[in-house]
Amino acid sequence: MTEVLFYHLQNVPLEKVLPQLLEKSLERGWRAIVRAGGPERLEAINSLLWTYSDDSFLPHGTRSDGPPELEPVFLTVEDENPNAANVLFLVDGAAPGDLAPYDRCVLMFDGRDEAALGAAREHWKRLKAGGHDATYWQQNGQGRWEKKA
Repeated sequence: MTEVLFYHLQNVPLEKVLPQLLEKSLERGWRAIVRAGGPERLEAINSLLWTYSDDSFLPHGTRSDGPPELEPVFLTVEDENPNAANVLFLVDGAAPGDLAPYDRCVLMFDGRDEAALGAAREHWKRLKAGGHDATYWQQNGQGRWEKKA
């Protein structure tokens, strides 16, 4: 079964957390998929990953950038794994879909958004019932992650 990590964003926004987690994934030799909840948000994430830091480069692309199998980090809105990714990042309301191709899934949600909290709770129940190893992580006041469940 896929290991599922629920990341409850409270003090630090997705735009700061996602690039860091993607960098850590690539350092481990993993390939990643980032699935966004819609095309507009996908484009915003694409732009973010090009500009988030002057000191580093995060190789990534979308279907419009060429063959997805060549991308270490592939951005999409579809339930697909064309780059044979090890880890799936779900952001901005993207639903888990088929997790079988992945070793790990990171579901990130905004803790200040009631709809996002409700959707995360439903995903938690369904994935736990499906036998997935799910853990819940919440940001503390310093922006560090603490395992809560």
